Formats: sequence, C-alpha cells, structure tokens
Amino acid sequence: MNFAPMIELTRNGISECLHMGALAVTDIHGKLIASTGNPSWMCFTRSTLKALQALPLIQSGGAKQFGFTSQELALMCASHNGEDMHVAQVSSILKKSGTTYKQMQCGCHVPYRFSFNDLPLPEGFEYDERHHNCSGKHSGFLAYCALHELPTETYTDLTHPLQLQVRKAVADVAGIASEDLAWGIDGCSAPNFAMPLSNLAQAYARLAQPESSNEYGASLKLLGEAMSAHPELVSGTGRNDADLMRVGRGDWVTKVGADGVQVIASRARGQALAIKIADGNKPALFAASVEALDQLGWLDSEQREALRPWRSAVLKNIKGAHVGERRSVFKIQTL
Repeated sequence: MNFAPMIELTRNGISECLHMGALAVTDIHGKLIASTGNPSWMCFTRSTLKALQALPLIQSGGAKQFGFTSQELALMCASHNGEDMHVAQVSSILKKSGTTYKQMQCGCHVPYRFSFNDLPLPEGFEYDERHHNCSGKHSGFLAYCALHELPTETYTDLTHPLQLQVRKAVADVAGIASEDLAWGIDGCSAPNFAMPLSNLAQAYARLAQPESSNEYGASLKLLGEAMSAHPELVSGTGRNDADLMRVGRGDWVTKVGADGVQVIASRARGQALAIKIADGNKPALFAASVEALDQLGWLDSEQREALRPWRSAVLKNIKGAHVGERRSVFKIQTL
C-alpha cells in the first residue's frame, strides 16, 4: 500500500475516522533511514517548496544586490498570516527591488490572521496582494525579474526564465532529474512540483546542512537560517511552523504545505522527515508529525510537553466536554 493508517479518531471507544499517510526520513545523500507507507509516493510539495523556489534569486546575487535582510528572506519562504509584521516585510522587499504589489500574480484573499481564527474583518480594513500568504514568495519572484530585467506579466508561466531556474534548483537540491519532476499549478498561480517523499526529505536535509551542497550551499544556508531565526515570519501567531521551530531551539527548520504535507529537518542529525496525510487533514498531519518526531527520538521531555497541544489527543465538543480521542496508530520502520 502507498498509505498506512496513521491517525485514528474514536468516540466513546468506537473508531470514527482513520487518516492514512506516508512518511520518509532521509539524510543529506538521499539515503532512506526510516519510513511508513510508501516513502517514494509522488507528492505535491505545495508550500514546503518555497525555500527552494527562492534559490535562483539568492544564487544570482539578489540578496546582496538589493540588501535583503534575514527577515525578508524568511518572508520569501513563508505561508504567512498577513499580520502587520508580514506585510511590512513584503512592502520592504518590493520597495528595494523597485516593484509593486500590483505586479504580483498571486491574487489576494482574506488574511489568515482572520480566516484561521474565525475572526471578522475590522470595519474599514482593506487587504491586497501583500496580505496573501504567498506574497513573500511572489515578491522574491519579482525581485528576480527586476534583477535580470525579465518580464513580470508572465513570471508564473512554466517556461518563464525564472521558473526554468526554479525547476533546475529544485531538481538539483532534491537529487532528482529535472525531467522526473511532475508539475501542477499551486493555489497562488505559481508552478508547483511533485516528487517522491524521500526526495523532498533529502532537499530539506540539505537545507538544514547546507555544507552538503557545493553549488547551493551558501544560498541554502542563508534561507534555512533565516527561517529558523524568524519562525514568526515564516507563518505567524499561533501557527505550527512558528511553534515547531521555536521548540526546535535552532536545530529544526520546518515548513507545512497545503493538503497534508510537512517537512522537518534537523541540523544536528543531517536528516529530514517528510510526511503526507492522504486526505489533507491538518490536525491529523500535526499529530502525526509530533508522533513521528517522538518515535525517531528527536524530542526531549521538555519538547514533548511543549508540542503536546499539536497532538490534539482529546476531542472536545463546543461546550468543552471530552467526547473522544485522537491517537496515533503507526509505527515507523527503521532501515
């Protein structure tokens, strides 16, 4: 089977929901260390790809040319809440590269700071493309176009020079032939690539230990360190990425992607875990990720307690009554 049972929900002791998934743990060389389900499952990377999509800009000297800060680089890798701190960084990136939010091809949506928390928009509040959760990535795309004097109207086209460089960088770091990358269009209109889970894990292991990549090492170092140094910019208040990187105490670099994808890498170990929940359920994804970290021995007692809320082990109804449980039902196989 490609997917194995991972997270089960019960009500009064009776099984009600079962979330299937797969995971792969690899090192910087792509060696498979542990797995559940099919570690070679072809998985869309979604927003876990953002750090790799920023590579062409950094590789071509864009960070130095425009004077981008570590905070701005973190924002380029983000799926953010659209909080004031996020919008300020996006605005700064655009100003430094001489571009505007009106050139962004991502569109706009209600900022996550409101939609994720079921909060109404304040009276008179206006939002634009800068509030889009992918605006950091798109501002970085525009900076690349400005640096190389490329057309901005078509920067999301698969054949645009920017996207060709993104594809090359993704394939190189993930250890996969470019022609073997499957592709589709992401929610923000940019191309997104699918690859085996094990290759996604390898890419993040290299992001965590950038010295393992001669060609991309310096760029991976800048981006990975920016992410873990500014976790609140990578996602936002109350979000999983921010919490995990804080709990990781500088050792972990992690990113969640839409529809049940997450990657967590450890600098000290030179390893990364890539996980996919088949039905895209976020609570199941977060519970499975913490359980996987625990089984792999990555957690000490303090970290285990800090991440306990993300396991969401107790199910409560709207009145706060205990009505069921969420529990892990998988065992990672080590090789």
